[in-house]
Amino acid sequence: MPKNSKLVKRELDDDVTESVKDLLSNEDSGDDSFKKSSLMVVDAQEDKDRDIEEGSDTEEERPAWNSKLQYILAQVGFSVGLGNVWRFPYLCQKNGGGAYLVPYLILLVVIGIPLFFLELAVGQRIRRGSIGVWNYISPRLGGIGFASCVVCFFVALYYNVIIGWSLFYFSQSFQQPLPWDQCPLVKNKTSAFVEPECERSSATTFYWYREALDISSSITESGGLNWKMAVCLLSAWVMVCLAMIKGIQSSGKVMYFSSLFPYVVLICFLVRALLLKGSVDGISHMFTPKLEMMLEPKVWREAATQVFFALGLGFGGVIAFSSYNKRDNNCHFDAVLVSFINFFTSVLATLVVFAVLGFKANIMNEKCVALNTDKIIGFLNSGVLSHELIPHHMNFSSINTVDYHQMIDIFKGVKETDFSSLGLDPCNIKDELNKAVQGTGLAFIAFTEAMTHFPASPFWSVMFFLMLVNLGLGSMFGTIEGIITPLVDTFKVRKEFLTVGCCLLAFSIGLIFVQRSGNYFVAMFDDYSATLPLLIVVILENIAVAWVYGTDKFFEDLKDMLGFSPYRFYYYMWKYVSPLVLLALLAASVIQLGMNPPTYSAWLGELAVEKTLSYPPWGLAMCVTLVVFAILPVPVVFILRYFNLIEEDSNSLSAVSYKKGRIIQENSSPEDDDTSLIEGRTPSDVPSPMPGKSIYRKPSSSPTTDMDTAPNGRYGIGYLMADMPDMPESDL
Repeated sequence: MPKNSKLVKRELDDDVTESVKDLLSNEDSGDDSFKKSSLMVVDAQEDKDRDIEEGSDTEEERPAWNSKLQYILAQVGFSVGLGNVWRFPYLCQKNGGGAYLVPYLILLVVIGIPLFFLELAVGQRIRRGSIGVWNYISPRLGGIGFASCVVCFFVALYYNVIIGWSLFYFSQSFQQPLPWDQCPLVKNKTSAFVEPECERSSATTFYWYREALDISSSITESGGLNWKMAVCLLSAWVMVCLAMIKGIQSSGKVMYFSSLFPYVVLICFLVRALLLKGSVDGISHMFTPKLEMMLEPKVWREAATQVFFALGLGFGGVIAFSSYNKRDNNCHFDAVLVSFINFFTSVLATLVVFAVLGFKANIMNEKCVALNTDKIIGFLNSGVLSHELIPHHMNFSSINTVDYHQMIDIFKGVKETDFSSLGLDPCNIKDELNKAVQGTGLAFIAFTEAMTHFPASPFWSVMFFLMLVNLGLGSMFGTIEGIITPLVDTFKVRKEFLTVGCCLLAFSIGLIFVQRSGNYFVAMFDDYSATLPLLIVVILENIAVAWVYGTDKFFEDLKDMLGFSPYRFYYYMWKYVSPLVLLALLAASVIQLGMNPPTYSAWLGELAVEKTLSYPPWGLAMCVTLVVFAILPVPVVFILRYFNLIEEDSNSLSAVSYKKGRIIQENSSPEDDDTSLIEGRTPSDVPSPMPGKSIYRKPSSSPTTDMDTAPNGRYGIGYLMADMPDMPESDL
């Protein structure tokens, strides 16, 4: 085609994507030159296989959210999970109380919101799951998407086990008193006595380790399946499968309950806890700032890690959910909104947890005072202590903590050297609150023990474990979507069949987590299957967008998509600050792993204590395998692409895409100067990487002319026209 051939334009209000049939039907009937040209379609498939944009006339469209609220609830449900309830409060207490919120907020702004915004933007812009998105941005980095899917699968395996545990406790909460309220009695022919393992620990600890998990003493002792937990795990996977089987059309409706119900429960718990004695002690202890701890690097590292995992970065769920948005959705507003909802949810959960733990600490302190008072009465009767040391106003039948500590101070003053020989336990609320617990220890031991002292404790237990189930399901929906959406987009399989198959496979593999030693495998997967791989994935995502695709080009895409240019702040965060912070976090994590060999905490039933054990050789090999296997797709795909062992082009499935009537083009090489494309957008403006039909036109007047390949590139969006001098502006 000559260089001076006229370009065809069309300006419309909305985005349009039309198939080849639509293009022909819209031809100008008076344009004879246009009619004479013949349309050649290379490597074509049926229209139904094409992914299309909103507004197309073809039958099958990409699913979309029913409302913006449904989408926000889905993102909130995915990002707000169990970690907000049982990880954030522990880190807050451990790392300086209220002072911990300062580094957390700083890192939320520096790496959290920018990276969350980046994932939302690429998913909405390209309208694909994680595999399609990163394959579009750089085919050699296409392994990022596969790595995300592998990590999602690993996390889904053990995360649903926790939901199964919550379902078990939920089912056991409909009885008064609660089954973990008191230690069970062991009866023989002559007498009954308290279960020794329970007597040496506590009722809730015994119930968790022995009744619920029936745990073995080490990871090497399988002990067979725990059938109660196997049934609960099956129930959890059935719930996930039914909710996800229709994709966002089914899971989106569930989100209204699973995302909002935890907030109702947290607020109810907060109000109830504030009415209990000692709750204010817990909250004041929690938020008393220890400013000197802000100078410790460990605090910043743990805050960065928590920000990273709290938002669900790298899993692919964020990208998958945003890919179902309209192209002009304001994803910047979504990123800021969801990030701060996540943060305030963590603060709310921390208030609830420490209000309840403050009440529990007060109960434990009163028990300690009562036990020590009995000992003191014995010392008074035996003459070890003199009655003259006891203040006259003190009544041992109703002694309070203030009088008790006054009495103890007198004993310490008189018997400075002999006080320790009395064997009195230190009864201090702060010491009780400083017993840091997290994870399952917080949810299934400390919190359950506190709830046994609540009035109407079964009701609160039902509410609490139903909340945990909903928090877990919200995160599971995003995790499974991070697996299903990329695979459906890439391999064009039926979503229903893939969802059922994925859930069946995950349940089958997940049976290792419901052995008697299953809790140790849960800890292994939690420690090693996601942390390092996800860090590497997000670093590569950041580099792919900021340095491979180009920050300037990405900013132009965002301006076109959002209608405004984002703050320049994001430019510097994406290009310089976030990659450096993430690399520093990765280095710190690797160093920490190197300095602390892999270990796990085992429950020794005979002694009723937890003991830290080293993994056996096969356990160490399994830890390494989890990390390597999760990251393996990245180098594998890079090598295959680099040596051209697989084609970078896959041009068989896309439709011709429009933006405001302009046919989208991909710039070919400079030597294609003698061929002009219809004026359009660069590949960065393509709303989705729709690999598809190579479409071009050949002049009918020269049938012997060699067929030239249209410059579709890897995205299938080229469109060549025949030589048509003085062609009028088309109705297209």
